[in-house]
Amino acid sequence: MHGMVSLPAQQSQVSQKQVMFCPGLIRCGDRILMIVCLNGEFVPEEKAVVSVFDRSFLYGDGLFETVRIFRGVPFRWEAHFCRLSGAARFLGLELPLSSKEFSELIVGLARANDSPSALVRLTVSRGVGLRGYSPKGANQPFYVMTLSSLPAKEPEHPLVWKVAIAGLGLDLRVEGRLAQYKSCSKLAQVLARREADEAGAQEGLLLNRSDEITEGTSSNVFWVEGQAIYTPPIEAGLLPGVTRAIVRDLCPGLGLVFQERNITPEHLVRTDGVFLSLTSQGIVECGALGGVPLKRSPATQRVFKAYQELLVQESSSAVFPTTGNKTVETVENDSRRD
Repeated sequence: MHGMVSLPAQQSQVSQKQVMFCPGLIRCGDRILMIVCLNGEFVPEEKAVVSVFDRSFLYGDGLFETVRIFRGVPFRWEAHFCRLSGAARFLGLELPLSSKEFSELIVGLARANDSPSALVRLTVSRGVGLRGYSPKGANQPFYVMTLSSLPAKEPEHPLVWKVAIAGLGLDLRVEGRLAQYKSCSKLAQVLARREADEAGAQEGLLLNRSDEITEGTSSNVFWVEGQAIYTPPIEAGLLPGVTRAIVRDLCPGLGLVFQERNITPEHLVRTDGVFLSLTSQGIVECGALGGVPLKRSPATQRVFKAYQELLVQESSSAVFPTTGNKTVETVENDSRRD
């Protein structure tokens, strides 16, 4: 196919200048281009285009998952697929592939980009349909996978972030069942993160209509009290994170009690420690909330260490084959590129 790449172990042609390339090693000017999976085909990022009539572009009518790749293996993929499947049923959107088929493409994308440590975002759109909000006629789901490389060396200690309560002035409180799914419509999170950025924070915390903390814009929230770990219940209006579930399952083995409970910002600053969980970073400690220093608990380090050990354990048998060809081919710059 014109401009397409077959499975990562093979080579194909790029239409521009008809040059051969090794997947993941195409150069555009002074930058290496990413290989993207577009409906099952591996293409250079500049060839990865989506219709302007696609419903995820027009209305946010789609879903996504962000998956951690460690040593070439999708970490906790089945948990991600389970959540994706549940969200698809809720939206009445038929997933185009099985768990195994998606997983094989995710692994293939990591290999194509020579990235054994990475994040892969899988986006599934309802596709193109009739004009208007009605999903009638949109019966050909469309999916895209993109990849972002991560450092090969894992950190020895959790990152420490500043967090801020975000969205109060804009009333961005997100509740109801939609909050439990990763839909492509994330304006509340975008605006909350903008507020956090302006406050010099690395993450923004969201509140529900009871002014209780629910989650971060891209994370779940935990706090420590003695030998107990607490987190808001899903019913408070939050996404049931894959890493959140890992923290829950790790606690008994660490001698920590795990409980769900609501909390206000005023009470959060008086706890023994606060941390976040998210796919991209794992466990992140919170050093300050809105400029108020937070206590640091040894329990956070214990959870972080257990998570890192689990990451290694579940990928210990993986062998990540690279393309074996480090030649970088040049592709003519596209003047339309930003």
